[in-house]
Parts: sequence; structure tokens; C-alpha cells
Amino acid sequence: MSTTEIFLLAMLLIFVTPYLVWRLGKTDYFAPLVVVQIIMGIVLGPGVMGALFPDYHKFIFNPDVTKTLNGISQWGVMLFVMLAGVELDLKKVWQYRRESATTAGLSLGVPLVFGCGAALLLMNYQGWIGAKAANWQFMLGTGMACAVTALPVLVLLLEKLDILRQPMGQRIMRYASLDDVAIWGVLALIMLDWERVGRQAGFLVAFTLLTFAFRRLMARLEQSDRWYVALIWLIACSFGADWAGLHFMVGAFLAGVVMDSEWFGIENLDRLFNSVLLVLMPVFFLSTGLRTKWDMGGYSVFFVAGLLLVASVGGKLAGAHIAGKILKWKDGEASIIGWLLQSKGLIEIVFANILLDKQIITNGTFTALLLMAAGSTMLTIPIVHPKLNRAQNRGLVGQASS
Repeated sequence: MSTTEIFLLAMLLIFVTPYLVWRLGKTDYFAPLVVVQIIMGIVLGPGVMGALFPDYHKFIFNPDVTKTLNGISQWGVMLFVMLAGVELDLKKVWQYRRESATTAGLSLGVPLVFGCGAALLLMNYQGWIGAKAANWQFMLGTGMACAVTALPVLVLLLEKLDILRQPMGQRIMRYASLDDVAIWGVLALIMLDWERVGRQAGFLVAFTLLTFAFRRLMARLEQSDRWYVALIWLIACSFGADWAGLHFMVGAFLAGVVMDSEWFGIENLDRLFNSVLLVLMPVFFLSTGLRTKWDMGGYSVFFVAGLLLVASVGGKLAGAHIAGKILKWKDGEASIIGWLLQSKGLIEIVFANILLDKQIITNGTFTALLLMAAGSTMLTIPIVHPKLNRAQNRGLVGQASS
């Protein structure tokens, strides 16, 4: 077969397999399509399908096909992360700054501490810390992976639960938005390369200065032109960040943060977001799954994934309950908020990908984080849905927060 034919066979696997599992298995309640795609990316990787059918796996996912898939994957995730940045509503965050800062700080800080504790335990064993990682980078990276909240996936879950536009949903979005900013800020710190510190400082200065010019330009353009200029801005920021040694996804997120959703229209952004999820992100899930390996740590990856899941879920719930005590939330609110904020989804995978790229974590740790992300996201709907029904019966969800 030609490379093109093999590539098309790979694309068939990417799109057909998760869809059939989701539709025929009727998994939507506990595993929406996006979660099934993440899991099937792992199944189609070398850890499962590669172990069961090694010759077939090498034939389909040969180096030429893998490079093509990686190119599509990189473009898709750049768009996805940019849209996550555009989602941030900094005005609302400022309006409810005390509540937002308290909740976001605790829901990020507590699981971060729990995750760092888990990383400290893993450092006593070989095969988990990356070849180029300092101890503090591994601890902070693993801790932050446990503290991540997947803002884009959270939007999908809130929409599925029918509370996205309600006060409870808007509050959770504010908390997650602040956490998103902190996550990428910590990532930039972890990636800080002291040999390239001049480049990184130069990039940040140039980005700040160019942002003013970019925003003025976008305000004057027609909406049709704004889309094209936004894509140019995305590519330029991603290139600049990667050249500086930060990572192209950091640049993509920064590119989105300084954009206003009003420039494009909410409906148009939603349309693009859904299109990226439908057309490009399944390829990202598969290319991510191709990097999962079980040989590093063997079956111990399941134990480590469980350890990280406990640190993540326990940390988020503890942080939300502490915030609830301080802010005097009503009974049941903290549990709902904590469970929704602990969902990892795609941002966790993006985060783990970057740590793996920079050799801060090993393939074994990466696989454990991937399993933790899938488990975390799958737990959300089944646990939150009944809690939400009870809260709605008490009239809790429809009330605004002070």
C-alpha cells in the first residue's frame, strides 16, 4: 500500500472505533464521546493494540504516517488551546474577585500539595522521573498535573448537565478560568530554561508590546478579517514561545487570552470549538495514545495512576470544602463544585504531553497521568448528576453567589 492509503486506514481507525464504542455502547452518561476518544487513543497505542498485534500496528502507524498525524494533531491542539484562552472572562473574575480568588486558589493549591506528595513518593523508585528533570521540576509538574482543571471539557460537562448558563455554572467557570491562567504560568516556570532565559524574557516583552498593537488592529477590522488575523497571531505566538524554549502550547494559550470573544461572536466561537473537537482533536487523542507505553514500569502504572487519581480528586474536594467553609456556601455546593473542578480531560493530556516532550516525566509517568485523566473525567457525570438533582430540588443551583 502507498503511504496515503495507510494514512487513510489510520484515519478510519481514529474516527470509526471511538464512535462505534460510544454509540453502540451507549456510554454517554458516564463517558461522553470526548472521553471515549481519549480512552480509545490509549487502546490504539502500542500499550494495548501494539502489544496484541505488533506487526499490524507497525504497518499502520509507521513513521511516515505518524509524522503526518502529529502535524494535524499539533495544529488542532493549537486551535483548541487558543479557544480555551478566549473562553476566559476576566471582567467577571474581577467582579467576583474575592470569591473567585479564594476558591480558585484553594482548589488549585490543595491538590497541588497532594500531587507533590505523590511525586515525592515516586522519586524513591526508578522509571518515573524524566532524564532532564530536576527534582523540583518533577514534583511541581506532577503536582500541577493533579491540580489541572480542563476548562474546555468542563464547558461540555456543564452544558450536558444544563447548568452552563446558570449562576452555579458561571461560578465554576470563573474558578476554572483563574486556575487555567495559573496552570500555564506554573508551566512556564517549570519550562524555564536558564540557558535561554534571555530568549524567554525577550519573548514575553515582545508579546506584551505586540499585544497592544494586535488588540488595536483587531478592534478596527471587519469580523471576517479578524478570523484570519487571529490565526496569524496564533501561529506567531506559538512559534515565538517554542523558539524561546517555553512550548508552542504556552504561546497558543497566551494568544487566546488577549483576544475578546466579542470580536468573533459567541455562536461563531462555539461553532469553531465544536468543529475543532469533531474534525481535529480525535487525531490529537490518537497521536497522544501512540506515546503511551507500558514497558516503563509495567503494570505498576495502574498503581501510580490510582495514587495520582486519589491525590487529584481528594485535593480538589478538600480545597472546595475549605473554600465553602470560608465563604459560607450552602450544603452540597462544595461537593458539586469540587467534583466538577477535578475533571481533567484534554488540558491534562496537553500538560502531560509538554512534560514528556521536555523529558521531565517518563513514558511510564505519562501513561499513568493519561489513565488518571480518563478516570477523573469519567467519574464526573455519574457522581455530579444525582448531587445536582438533589441541589436543584432544594433550589440551590439557580441562586447567584455574592
